[in-house]
Order: sequence, then C-alpha cells, then structure tokens
Amino acid sequence: MPARIPRGVWMLGFVSLFMDISSELIHSLLPVFMVSSLGASMVFVGIVEGIAEATALIVKVFSGTLSDYLGRRKGLTVLGYGLGALSKPLFALALTMHWVLAARFMDRIGKGIRGAPRDALIADLTPPEIRGAAYGLRQSLDTVGAFAGPLLAIGLMLAFAGDFRTVFWFALIPAALSVLLLVFGVHEPDRPAGHGKLRSPIRWRTLRNLGAAFWWVVAIGGVFTLARFSEAFLILRARDFGLADAWAPLVLVVMNVVYAFSAFPLGRLADRVSHRTLLISGLMLLIAADVVLAQAQGLAAVALGVVLWGVHMGMTQGLLSTMVAAAAPPELRGTAFGCFNLVSGTAMLFASVLAGLLWDTLGAMTTFYAGAAFAALSLVLLLPRRAA
Repeated sequence: MPARIPRGVWMLGFVSLFMDISSELIHSLLPVFMVSSLGASMVFVGIVEGIAEATALIVKVFSGTLSDYLGRRKGLTVLGYGLGALSKPLFALALTMHWVLAARFMDRIGKGIRGAPRDALIADLTPPEIRGAAYGLRQSLDTVGAFAGPLLAIGLMLAFAGDFRTVFWFALIPAALSVLLLVFGVHEPDRPAGHGKLRSPIRWRTLRNLGAAFWWVVAIGGVFTLARFSEAFLILRARDFGLADAWAPLVLVVMNVVYAFSAFPLGRLADRVSHRTLLISGLMLLIAADVVLAQAQGLAAVALGVVLWGVHMGMTQGLLSTMVAAAAPPELRGTAFGCFNLVSGTAMLFASVLAGLLWDTLGAMTTFYAGAAFAALSLVLLLPRRAA
C-alpha cells in the first residue's frame, strides 16, 4: 500500500495557497498598473520583474545553505513568509515605479528566504517513494491560490471601479492567514541521526559534494528559465488585443487553472516514468505556446497559448524539484535547492530584461519567438543524454 502524504506537507501546501492568493491578487494587476497608471515602458517592466524574480531565486542559495547549517528549516520559512506579508501595503502606497521596485524587491526577498528551506522541509517530511506526489501536491495547492488571487482581483476591480490601490489593500488578509497557519500548523521533524552540522554555510567543498547528476539538473533548469520569461508578458500580450484592465487577471486565472489541475497528476507521473521524457514533453509544449503567442491575431489565440504555457508549467515545475531532491545528498538538500534557484534566478533576470527590450524595439512577436528559440536550444541539449 503506498505511503500517505504527511500532514505537514498538506499544511505547507495551504500556507502556499494563502500567500499565493495574496501575491497573485497584486501581481495579476501589477503589469497593467505599471504601464497604464505609472507610465512604465516594457523594458522597465522587464527590469522590475527580472530583478524581483532573480532576487528571490538568488537569496535561496543562502537560505537553503543556512537551513542545512542550522539543521532547522521552519524558522527561515516563517521569516520569509512574514516579509512577504509585510511588503503588501507598499504596493497600495506606490506613487512611482521606484516604489513598485522596492515593494517587489522586499516581497521577493521574502520568497527567496522561504523557498529553499520549505522545499527541503518537504523532502525531510516525505518518504522518497512519494516525493514526486508531495511536491506536486504542494505545487497544486500553491497554484490553486495563484488562480484564486486573480479571480478575487477581477471581482474587486469591478466592485471598486478599477481602483488599483484599494484592491491592493485586500492582499493583506490572506497573507496574514498564511503566516499564522505556518506558525501553528507545521511541526518540523527532528534532525536525522548522523547529519552533522556543516562547518560553514557556504564552502566550495560542499558544492563539489553535490555531484554531477545534481549539476546536470541545474544546467537544464537554467536553460529552461531562459526560455520562460515573466508571465507579466502574457498579460500584456492579451492587453494588446483589447483585454480591459479589470479583466487582465483572467490571463493568470486560465494559466493557473491548467497548472493547478496538471501539477499533481504530473508529479505522480514523475515517480513512475523517465524524467527525461517529461522534460522533453514540457519543452515541446513551451515551444508550441511561444509560437502560438507570437502568431496570435486575437484573444482566442492568446488563450490557447496561455493554456499550453500552463500545462508546460505543471509538467516541469514539480518535476525539477523532484529531480533536485533525488540528486542531492539528504544533508545538503537546502544547499541544493538554493544553488538550483541561484542559477535559475540569474537566467530569469536575463530573460525578462531581454523580453522587455525585444518587445520595445522589435515587437511582441519577436519576444515570443526568442522564447521558443531558447526552448529549442534546451531541447537540443537534453536529447543526446540517455535516460538514467
């Protein structure tokens, strides 16, 4: 009889759900707010999104390594979710793009602090044979929040006649619930015997101990990220074809509904079939999504591209976490997730800034064709490798 997913993993999933309701309520409107209310260019949107996501991912290398060094995961996770909650009022108060950048920076530092120790805590709580299902479950609950947030944003925008700032204040409520649930609902397991503390949080010898299999996963994840710039550009693509500001979050609703309902079953599939096969399938879906979005002539085509993007996310996100957990030594999982996200963060910064630059200079079509080209490159890198 297969093992059951532990209660702590379920709780972490609901923590993610509430924080994503809060974050996506804001982020689903933020690209339109930046462009229409604050007059930002596409390059500046790319810079804000790229710096924000890169900050989150780069900070993870330190939080993950520190969680290994301390032997505890929950404290750093609480700190990260707390910072995310405290950043929400800044979006409502923002008068210039600099305020938005500061708010995104604080919010993503919080995400960076919590991400690696949370993922390592899931691995600590879960038997190896069901880790794919555990990561898929957390990702599904996270993504349920990620489409509930934009739905709430639509309702509030309609209720408050498109007043972005009033709508942003409502994000405080689910953010506070997330922190409370984490503090009182998740109990960290004792540190396993034989896992001695590391001498220092970051050491080159420690990185070498992660092994070649882990670094291959990191390389693939980095190229993946180059191909997958910020979802803000999906929202702005729909706006190009006349989607009203109040309905802009609908783009993320569609993507995240597909993502939520695909992440858990595809996570379970990752426990049974070749990871390489799923990665190849995910890349092919991303190429298809980029081509559809590049050639779109209306909102129906944009919707199709967004659906394909969502299935791609569901197929690859939980899968990459499973691969990192499997490739890294148990006592170095926090460090492993941190290093993985360091590389991904650097790639995300480059990808989002390049996307904005291409959009402003050559048009939206070129932006999405460039994404397809990076996805094709990672497919070329992946195809020659034999399945393990």
